[in-house]
Formats: sequence, C-alpha cells, structure tokens
Amino acid sequence: MNRKYTEEYRQAACRLVTKEGYSRHGAAKSLGIPLATLISWLPGRGPADQPCLNPGEPTARGQAAAADPKAMAIEIRELQAKIRRLEMEKEILKKATAYFANLHS
Repeated sequence: MNRKYTEEYRQAACRLVTKEGYSRHGAAKSLGIPLATLISWLPGRGPADQPCLNPGEPTARGQAAAADPKAMAIEIRELQAKIRRLEMEKEILKKATAYFANLHS
C-alpha cells in the first residue's frame, strides 16, 4: 500500500536529518517510514547525513569532566539539542497520528 505524506510532514522529516542531527536511517526508523522514502525526499534540502548523538553514550566523561565549566557548557548544548530533536519528533508524530486517523474515518 502506497502511503501519501503531506509536504509539511516530508519537510519535518527532512529537518530531523538536516537540522536536528539524526542519521537518515535513525530518522526513518524513528518515524516508521522506509529509508528509501526519506532518502528520496532529501535531495536539495541540505546534507544527507550529519552525525547524531548516541543517546546511550554519556556526554560528560567522569567526575573531572563534570567539574570543568567548558565540559558542562558542551553537555548543556548537547542536551538542549536533544530536547529540540525530541520536541520536533513528538510534533511530527502528533501530525502523523492525526493524518492516519483521518484516513481511517
């Protein structure tokens, strides 16, 4: 079954890769869409892959890093970026839920 996605949904999915630091594979998996679909949306929207933070990897290395103000500033920036990614993902999922609920009604 071919699903139809709105342009707004496509742009939001692409933003996960181009602005929020998701890999193409990670973004497609988190949205539940085929990787090939996401890749087809990406040309002309910016870099296809950007490094993403590993969510299971601690950002501060040991007690010494936690006491260093520069290390703390880096960790704060990484956590703020993660919050932005999660908020965007939540918004995309809300829109997808509404879209698919309308298909079935």
